[in-house]
Amino acid sequence: MRIAIVTETWPPEVNGVALTVQSLARGLVTLGHDVEVVRPRRHDDADAPPEFDEHLLPGAALPRYAGLRVGLPAQGPLARAWSRRRPDALYVATEGPLGHSALRAANALGIAACTGFHTRFDDFAAHYGLGLLTPLVFTWLRRFHNRGRATLVPTESLATFLRAHGFRHVRLLRRAVDTDLFHPRRRDDALRREWGVADGELVILHVGRLAAEKNLDLAVRAFEAIRARQPARLVMVGDGPVRDTLAARHPEIIFTGVRRGEDLARHYASGDLFLFPSLTDTFGNVTLEALASGVPVIAHDYAAAREHLHDPRAGCRVPMDDEQAFIDAALAWAGRLRSGDQPVARRAARAQVEGLSPPEVSAQFALILDGLAQRSAA
Repeated sequence: MRIAIVTETWPPEVNGVALTVQSLARGLVTLGHDVEVVRPRRHDDADAPPEFDEHLLPGAALPRYAGLRVGLPAQGPLARAWSRRRPDALYVATEGPLGHSALRAANALGIAACTGFHTRFDDFAAHYGLGLLTPLVFTWLRRFHNRGRATLVPTESLATFLRAHGFRHVRLLRRAVDTDLFHPRRRDDALRREWGVADGELVILHVGRLAAEKNLDLAVRAFEAIRARQPARLVMVGDGPVRDTLAARHPEIIFTGVRRGEDLARHYASGDLFLFPSLTDTFGNVTLEALASGVPVIAHDYAAAREHLHDPRAGCRVPMDDEQAFIDAALAWAGRLRSGDQPVARRAARAQVEGLSPPEVSAQFALILDGLAQRSAA
């Protein structure tokens, strides 16, 4: 098949959507499919040869979210390009102007198109002073996704929620994790020494974009509660618009900036307890990466944690919006790790995700697209 993937975020941008879409594209190519990536043009695109056939279009910086771009409307150029070289199926990963243009062009040409529900933009609105717009944003999301022939989601709970709120043709496509890259063997004592970690001191870890919607204050408060009882360091891997504010308020936090590949993997494996306080992520790939690295996880009972964190020896899920339960769970787990439970916890965490194969997910993705394409042709 020839498959077009439309996305307004793409590596080297570091976020769950960009990395997930890149992984899906690579998986399709490995299976022998022809992949075209449609995305906004970046100023650094000439620095490296493209990995895929690319269709680059104008974009603009996303307001109040430094480092990310949004595509501009491009229905006409896409319709002309796809009339000349027609894809069998289309996957639209983002709901911005470029995504809307792609759906409209595909529907006008009769190309089978599906969408991916990656981000709860309705939840984001409240964190950027636009809380009154939340119902309108959700309505906009529903209209967008219902223009596609399927909406792909990563968890059963999200599928159930969307179906109950008027989303049609919702289908499950689970996420995978690279268990070869993210592995306990990458633990690096030299890195821990660079962080200034003493023997017997716990490393409390957070990996992700440092942004207002990530509920990072809860992670900081949980760490402070731990540090009041035992020696501990908080390491935050990533970057984002609130990093400078956090650094000014909490000079005790170690900020590593963005890490990639094996360097990121050793940062994961060198932690002892992973805190994931977000209530806005539709999945949270970092949860799987932490578990694969042998790091127990504290998270709310939804998204990736609800789907994959089942062994109480591998971490803890706490009720949604119960901040005290999150802090109490972090305290309890820090005590367990200090008392010698770490080897058991690392094995149990790893076991939670060992069956999540990227090739299997890519094959399922290809089957979904092929089914849509065949129904469209019929």
